[in-house]
Amino acid sequence: MKSHELDYEIFGDDMQIAEVELDPGETVIAEAGAMNYMDAGITFEARMGDGSETNSGLMGKLLQVGKRVLTGESIFMTHFTNGASGKLRVAFAAPYPGKIIPLQLQDVGGTFICQKDSFLLAALGTKVSIHFNKKLGAGFFGGEGFILQELKGDGLALIHAGGTVIRKELRGNTLLVDTGCIVGFTEGIDYDIQRAGNLKSMFFGGEGLFLATLRGTGTVYLQSLPFSRLADRIIASAPASGGSSQGEGSVLGGLGRLIDGD
Repeated sequence: MKSHELDYEIFGDDMQIAEVELDPGETVIAEAGAMNYMDAGITFEARMGDGSETNSGLMGKLLQVGKRVLTGESIFMTHFTNGASGKLRVAFAAPYPGKIIPLQLQDVGGTFICQKDSFLLAALGTKVSIHFNKKLGAGFFGGEGFILQELKGDGLALIHAGGTVIRKELRGNTLLVDTGCIVGFTEGIDYDIQRAGNLKSMFFGGEGLFLATLRGTGTVYLQSLPFSRLADRIIASAPASGGSSQGEGSVLGGLGRLIDGD
């Protein structure tokens, strides 16, 4: 199925919004809850899957959308269609601070493999499925990188990443990365897991027990702030269940609580 041809524009810096322009009859598929605003005349509908399963029958559709459950995503995707006679726009935003990365899938070989929560939207005709790593090391110890999403098609896809995004071009060399810092990569990149140094480094180095190894020929996108790392810092700084909290600096924090009457 040939993908719809979409025009887009990205606004903002660290909390970006992507506006997609739809011609009459064009459709964009997106994760549930990603839409910000849209022009009147655009209709939307929650459907099971990405729309590429139209000729696969009921069991085929159930199999395709059921795989999305393994990635932790909803089995439903929202389809936005321009039902008017002129061009209309609909806007989407990522759920946490970072960057939106535009990809023309036909320019990256037709396939892009990304973290399970990186996908934001794509043109109708794009197949969104899961990508299992066949190596046991990556499967058992890959953490966030174990179950990946595979985007396949010839049209536009937008993915999002946390913090600053770095693009690396590999030409047969090897890159060692924290598993959570991988946004995605093109075909031709071999993904595996290796131990992070000796036992002392593994347990006391603060870099996790395992690192991802990326080698081969292709493009890799990395993020500086995985959402899991951001969430861990927020939880660690949250007040304890008893209501006590630690201020930014014990002396000033204590004075502030005294002044407030706490």
